[in-house]
Amino acid sequence: MTGIFITGTDTGIGKTYTTVQLIQALQSKGVSVAGMKPIASGAELIDGQLRNDDALQIQLAMKSDVAYELINPYCFISPVSPHIAAQQAGVDVDLQIIKQNYQQLAKQFDVVLVEGVGGWLAPISAQLTVADLTRELELPIVLVVGIRLGCLNHAALAYQSIQHSGSSLSGWIANVIDPETQYIDEQIEYLSKLLGQKPFAQIGHSEFPDSLNVDALLDTKSDLICQ
Repeated sequence: MTGIFITGTDTGIGKTYTTVQLIQALQSKGVSVAGMKPIASGAELIDGQLRNDDALQIQLAMKSDVAYELINPYCFISPVSPHIAAQQAGVDVDLQIIKQNYQQLAKQFDVVLVEGVGGWLAPISAQLTVADLTRELELPIVLVVGIRLGCLNHAALAYQSIQHSGSSLSGWIANVIDPETQYIDEQIEYLSKLLGQKPFAQIGHSEFPDSLNVDALLDTKSDLICQ
């Protein structure tokens, strides 16, 4: 019925952690959920097949038997920028293949959560970025902000880039990745004003709170305008 694209202010700010928590929270409400990690760099050989840990976490969280290749069609061994990893592997990332996988999952599940790689403008090929993938899938965007020193600047830059790319931010999630961060509430209040809305939820590394606004998350609409 709907799809949601999960991007972040940077790499290492908890996109996969957030995606897994969202899958579990939505499933607890009786919603059937699939997850995707279309492009992943950094993998190891398991039974002769390349497997990425983020994609495996998403697959494990799903309460369905879905082939790994459907969740993660592009998996590269080198833990570097996806466009470099793809070049090393001699692979051209084809957005249509990702879109076909997404559409196949969308026919089977109520919601499909698609996790990006790196940040909003992370290159996935010599010509394409994560922003191009989002436009191809025409999905509403949820931004994960890693709450730590510097996150206000990173969030502002990501928000401006999303707007300038012709896309619209549907919501955001505050992920407190550094428990030693000071003035967490004040930073979230500032971000709420900057991004025009309160976060769907504030999460950390221990558990997902009951404060997740599932209805608001499911009501996200795509205001995407391709330019």
